[in-house]
Amino acid sequence: MFNGIGDFLSSGSSWAFFIFALLAIGGAIFMISFTKVVHMVIAVALTFISLAGLYIILEAEFVAFVQVLIYAGAISILMIFGIMMTKHRQGEDEEPRRPWHEGLAIVGALGLFGVLFYAIQKTTFVATGTLDAGKDNTLEIGKLLYNEHVIPFEIMSVLLTVAFIGAIVVAKREED
Repeated sequence: MFNGIGDFLSSGSSWAFFIFALLAIGGAIFMISFTKVVHMVIAVALTFISLAGLYIILEAEFVAFVQVLIYAGAISILMIFGIMMTKHRQGEDEEPRRPWHEGLAIVGALGLFGVLFYAIQKTTFVATGTLDAGKDNTLEIGKLLYNEHVIPFEIMSVLLTVAFIGAIVVAKREED
């Protein structure tokens, strides 16, 4: 448990957490602030990769690998293919920019950061169990996924296939 901000700043993992958290939050803010869709996809990919870094800090290497492989890789490429397959018109029916919206968004984000930082600093975390670092987490996840949760896994694969086919049908209708 950290006793104050000095202990927080003296830890290397705390610095890594702070950097990855800022990158994740920054990527999310950039995603909603950018006007070009390709730039939005790149910002989302930055957020996904930053989350993978946070997972590595939490010693969840398998989840970090899946985060990079599936989200940062596959989902970002799927978004770019979707952009390329549809007729995306930039600049039409664009609303006039309001500079005070950006100022309010920055003030709100800083206020939220301050509240969360204060709440985390004042909370006492209790260690409930110990981590068995010698155990193969990937093997255990595979056993759970293919033994106990095989039906939801297969339903999810069918759902993703139907969604992909639906996206292609919608894209083809927009071409005509």
